[in-house]
Amino acid sequence: MALILPPTGIDEAAACIRAGQIVAIPTDTVYGLAADPFQPAAVERLFRLKGRPENKPILLLVDSLGQVERLTSRRPQALDRLAARFWPGPLTLILPAAAFVPERITAGTGTVAVRMPGSLLTRRLIRAARAPLTGTSANRSGRPAARSAREVWEQFAGERLLVLDGGPAPSEIPSTIVDLTGEPRIVREGAVPGEAVLCLT
Repeated sequence: MALILPPTGIDEAAACIRAGQIVAIPTDTVYGLAADPFQPAAVERLFRLKGRPENKPILLLVDSLGQVERLTSRRPQALDRLAARFWPGPLTLILPAAAFVPERITAGTGTVAVRMPGSLLTRRLIRAARAPLTGTSANRSGRPAARSAREVWEQFAGERLLVLDGGPAPSEIPSTIVDLTGEPRIVREGAVPGEAVLCLT
């Protein structure tokens, strides 16, 4: 069954992720489901847990530009400007994916979506797990995204799942998504105003 860990449980949560398990975590928006994107069995369990359509890509959470560089095959010129202004924070960037990024993560698009979350707790977990983490929202497909550890527990109470309690989500507004694989464009406007983003591209 789902088990809630206190914020001090970072090392335990990281060990579970390295062992191929899934941990629900706080982010700068709603709670997310964190797994090692390079462990196929963990990613498959993530899809099953959510009931997520297989043709949907999975967002990755990073703690540094170094991680971003390893995940992309090409560094768009606007990346550094946007990262300097809006990261850590609720801005997701779609980039050309490096060849080794699993197809289950990219959904065959050849692109990878990345975000450096504003939550210090989440960034510490990424460092402890020694890998970028999946960041898809912590909910069953079609149900509201969880905004607290308790809401995650309510949706996944019957599942073997750890929940890292970082308190209530600071906002229910999703991240803004920007596609940098060609001419920069706003895919979804969220917490960061699209106009502020385009001014830097």
